[in-house]
Amino acid sequence: MPPPSAIVLNGIRLLLAVEALVAAARGVWPAVFVTLAALVLTLLPGLVASRVGLRLPPSFLTAIALFVLATLYLGEVYDFYNRFWWWDLVLHFGSAMGFGILGFLLVFMMFQGDRYAAPPWALGALSFCMAMTVGVLWELFEFAMDTLFGFNMMKSGLPDTMGDFIVNTLGAALAALAGVIYLLGSAGRLGAPFDLFIHTNKSRFRKVFARRKRR
Repeated sequence: MPPPSAIVLNGIRLLLAVEALVAAARGVWPAVFVTLAALVLTLLPGLVASRVGLRLPPSFLTAIALFVLATLYLGEVYDFYNRFWWWDLVLHFGSAMGFGILGFLLVFMMFQGDRYAAPPWALGALSFCMAMTVGVLWELFEFAMDTLFGFNMMKSGLPDTMGDFIVNTLGAALAALAGVIYLLGSAGRLGAPFDLFIHTNKSRFRKVFARRKRR
């Protein structure tokens, strides 16, 4: 049996594919565009990771797919952004934490945990910057969708954008802090996502495992 995360991931992809076909049959072309874009975004992370020689754990891919489902499919097609005032804020906070953790792991991988080349606080700062950059790119994407296709992703304009940036900052900062605590050995169960990624990509963290064996 495939792991539960893989079942959820494939279920999300199947749902988006079926919804795109139904929207096409009804002639609702904006919904077709959004659902197909969401479907592509659930496939893209795994493809990009494999191209650069990385493996994303199924739970990571499922989390990304859930975010895409919530923000594009539920948010735009079913208008959750207007139905629930907190929907946009929760998604921005969660995505900032997710990209912050992933950014921390990628930077940690490059330095192989060398504390002299990059102490924990420096890795945290770099992961914070990465998460904030992704947040900015997402705001640019929202602006492009509103301008080119007539969507309303920015909602109230500047107040919505500033609110998103504030929430992004909080989420990115918490993710960076979690990464620093993990390197200091005090994360406990909160270190599970870090351990999962590292064990899934053992060949990229050889120095880390070598140091652990010597202890």
